[in-house]
Amino acid sequence: MKLTYKTEKDTQAHYLFVTGDLIGDEVGPKLVEVVSDAIEDGAKNFVVDLSEVRYISSSGIGLLITMLTKMRNKGGEVYLTAPSDHVKKLLIITKLNNIFTVFDSIEDFKNRK
Repeated sequence: MKLTYKTEKDTQAHYLFVTGDLIGDEVGPKLVEVVSDAIEDGAKNFVVDLSEVRYISSSGIGLLITMLTKMRNKGGEVYLTAPSDHVKKLLIITKLNNIFTVFDSIEDFKNRK
């Protein structure tokens, strides 16, 4: 399933809503550019909503790590929200659940302490 995305922002964060399979195809560089633009805009929190992602390949994992590295290098953080059970298992297997902070929903992120 082809990857599409949309972005939003509010006072707490910049948000990236991803739909489809995160496989690091030709859309991958565009997603990294979205993070770069958010950094230029002064973002410290970047949230990737995974609720509509069915599958993540190794290239997709690399893409998430690239986004995280870019944000952390500028003093920011990337959060993941609403991964499906399949994606949650992948995050656990790859130990990415120890690197990323994962929330069950955007609302949980917004209500964090």
